Amino acid sequence: MKFDFKNKKILLTGASGGIGKILAEKFIINGAKLIITSSNEDKLNNLKNNYGDKHLYYLLDLSDTNKLVDNVKKIREENKDIDILVNNAGIAKDNLLIRMNQEQWQNVIDINLSSNFYIIKSIIPDMIKSRKGKILGITSVVAFSGNPGQTNYTASKGGMIAMYKSLAIEVAQRNINVNLIAPGFIESPMTENLNKDQKDSIMEKIPMKKFGLPEDVANLALFLTSDYSSYITGQSFHVN
Repeated sequence: MKFDFKNKKILLTGASGGIGKILAEKFIINGAKLIITSSNEDKLNNLKNNYGDKHLYYLLDLSDTNKLVDNVKKIREENKDIDILVNNAGIAKDNLLIRMNQEQWQNVIDINLSSNFYIIKSIIPDMIKSRKGKILGITSVVAFSGNPGQTNYTASKGGMIAMYKSLAIEVAQRNINVNLIAPGFIESPMTENLNKDQKDSIMEKIPMKKFGLPEDVANLALFLTSDYSSYITGQSFHVN
């Protein structure tokens, strides 16, 4: 199966992370023009050095609602022709609920869930007007299974699933596909921070006895944002 994203403009958040990096590379290889965002100027400059001036780069702090709304508005004003939106950015601030403070809860909800609302709300009017578009969210398998120490994270990722499924119904007749990918445990900077006991505990639950690779997620993302998936919407696909 050959993917062709020539003449496609893709807004991708979280391009500096493990999955985001592979997503960016695969979209570029297949001809897409990317709009890449980051909340960190140094990371944004590194991305620009990696991918060059053919693509567009914007600072986008997902934790600050006022700045987020203003900056997404700027992105839309300068890019009325976004074909594909991939909401990939996310964070984890783990703790048992009884020990979790307000900042740990709110920051994860703001970045992982609320940012999706503000970004989509800004970008989707142009998709509705042109009667075409693809929106893809990266959720997590733990949104379905639960995970101790991650009530904030699972709530944010579970909220994404419900949100995207409802949105898919709202815009289906406008030829806009809205789907999600729920990765299992994928090799990434996040999993690298786990100690050996944590990794061993996770591995016991995985029949293949190995973590997935970012490429495993990216390959499905390419399919779900391509023309091959034109009759698929409102779905959440597990990669685990």
